[in-house]
Amino acid sequence: MSSLDADAGSLADVLDTVLKKTQDARWSTFSPEELSALLSAFLPSCPSPVHSKAYIALSAFCQRRRSEYSSLDQGTHALCKTFEAPICSRVADVEQREALTGLTFLAALFDVDHLCASTIFQRDGVLESIMDSLDLFPSSREIDLAVAHLLGRAAGHKTCRTLLGSDHHKWLEWKSRQTEDGELRAAAAVAMIKLSRGSGADVAEAGGAADQAMEDTDLAMQMKGLILDSRQTSSLADAVEGLAYMSTNASVKEALSNDSAFLARLFALVPRRKGAPAPSLEELAGSPLYGTVVIIANLCLYRPRLSPEETQIVKLRRMAKTQNAASRSGGPEDDPLDDDDHVKERGRRILKAGAMEALTSAARASDSRAVRAIVGKAILSLVEDKDNRGKILQAGGAKALVTIIQAILPLPKASNTGKGPQLEAADFEPVQALAKLAITASPVQVFGPNEGAIFDAVRPFTLMVTHPNANLLQRFEGMMALTNLSAQSPEAASRVARADELLNKVELLMLEDHTLIRRAATELVCNLVAGCEEVFDKWGGVKNSASKSKLQVLLALCDVDDISTRLAASGALATITVSPEACASLAELQSERHRVLPILGQLINPAVVVQPGGDAEPGDEVLEGFQVDPGLVHRGVVCLHNLYYGLVNKTIQQEIASTSDHIGVVNALVLVVKECTQNTSSPVLRPAAEALKWLLEHGVEIAT
Repeated sequence: MSSLDADAGSLADVLDTVLKKTQDARWSTFSPEELSALLSAFLPSCPSPVHSKAYIALSAFCQRRRSEYSSLDQGTHALCKTFEAPICSRVADVEQREALTGLTFLAALFDVDHLCASTIFQRDGVLESIMDSLDLFPSSREIDLAVAHLLGRAAGHKTCRTLLGSDHHKWLEWKSRQTEDGELRAAAAVAMIKLSRGSGADVAEAGGAADQAMEDTDLAMQMKGLILDSRQTSSLADAVEGLAYMSTNASVKEALSNDSAFLARLFALVPRRKGAPAPSLEELAGSPLYGTVVIIANLCLYRPRLSPEETQIVKLRRMAKTQNAASRSGGPEDDPLDDDDHVKERGRRILKAGAMEALTSAARASDSRAVRAIVGKAILSLVEDKDNRGKILQAGGAKALVTIIQAILPLPKASNTGKGPQLEAADFEPVQALAKLAITASPVQVFGPNEGAIFDAVRPFTLMVTHPNANLLQRFEGMMALTNLSAQSPEAASRVARADELLNKVELLMLEDHTLIRRAATELVCNLVAGCEEVFDKWGGVKNSASKSKLQVLLALCDVDDISTRLAASGALATITVSPEACASLAELQSERHRVLPILGQLINPAVVVQPGGDAEPGDEVLEGFQVDPGLVHRGVVCLHNLYYGLVNKTIQQEIASTSDHIGVVNALVLVVKECTQNTSSPVLRPAAEALKWLLEHGVEIAT
């Protein structure tokens, strides 16, 4: 065994001991030997398993120490008390190994607890010692690389970024342009990207303007070249991280999405599909998986869909900027390369190059919530284009989304009945992507032949409708998806109907001013009425005051401007009116409000039927240039037919027949029958003829 292997083995043993101690309530801090071992464990000479174990030990200690204090500042102070002195002394040491130990540990501390690392970085003399190490060890590649990585970590935080001046920027630029060492080049370029992007954001926040477009393109091409050419894991990871930052720039997105060789190389970085050997711990530790899926998500990301109110707020904010900031109104947020058409084309190009296979593999390869959230966001962007949805299903996109959703949504507990899980709008993005697929494809195509998978989808779609943090578009698409599921089978409809709080929420959304929301809610109720006996009874199949009120809502929705909403509401009424009890409730509503027959008649022919509440006589010119919708005609005729034959009280029958004649319903039915003489197979002919027969039997004279 070599001395290096022996050192690594002893370090691993010490780290194992530290991990056990962090679980002991009596343990307070490191011994000098343990602290020295932890600091040394991040040296580049240590193997990846030691690095991984050191990260776990450092994270466990930081979490343990912070849990002992009530405020962030107190926890940061306690951590600094442990780490500041050994870091500062090592960074300033004239021995290369000691200096390298301080640099690599401080970079690792940024990854684990950036508040503590930032505080130490800002201490007097620390940054000077970091840069002095470059002069002390001018020929050391390891020192150069450690400084580049450390400056990159620091550049990601505003408080540290303010300390980095032109000298630091020049050094990073110099190292990013040299060609002898690809790993150092990548690390320096990533630091430059973070510094450039962060400084630009700082200036914009202060109301100024930052010009970095040329630098972005130049650095992006460097990163792309490193990914195409490099075989070193660390430089690949740095290059991918850099492009993850850069790929928010529209011109960079276009350049990357048009390079098929680059896309193939990028997607190959994701651990592969079935049959591929399981990645080792070292491979997983160095895998640029997160950066890869971030790049994919950025390439296909659409601009935020703003409501009119949000759009107005954005305009007001721009007006409030300084004149310098106002001149940036044509900046990146308005870049024509980021309009919907360009985003759609980019999505199609990366799909063709294999983006979907990379995303589904990433969802399987990683248990990281962050990775899976980005995968869900990327798929949501890709399914926005309906032409992509078939390819996404073929590539296993639905299965990947189900995997992500199952990890996000905790299992329901009996003790938490009535309390929804703690979720943000972003948590619903994978659910929304799955809903889009379920809206345009059959449930079997999306979830497979196993009906249990369809039933499992009811809960996430329901939460997207009922949860207070879901936005209006998510509610709309959740209802549309549930409408499709409920049409699959009576059991599926029953599962949807029994979902927690769903029906109560949908009933409220049926009264929403937003046309699409109201329509989706009504269509869902229409399907549930047809597929679930419990809902059928609740909406009028069984006569009571509550069901009568619901019938009145459906009737009112038959009289709105939106034809699709009218089709759904009248379809639900056509289903419910097979119940004599529903017919009795409608007769009562007609007697009380005199609107039932006019509304149903208007569905058939608004030109000859008096409008609800109108005083015109039949035959008056009620509407000009009207267009009769065949679906509304069919539903209106069926509703009237069912109403006539569902009434049992003779007096009410006569009143309904007389009113039908007076307001023009009879004339509308006669016209329907006449129009069907050329098409005797029309489904509307028989119920219309039978409705006229009932009217004749109840004393109405019908002119032919």
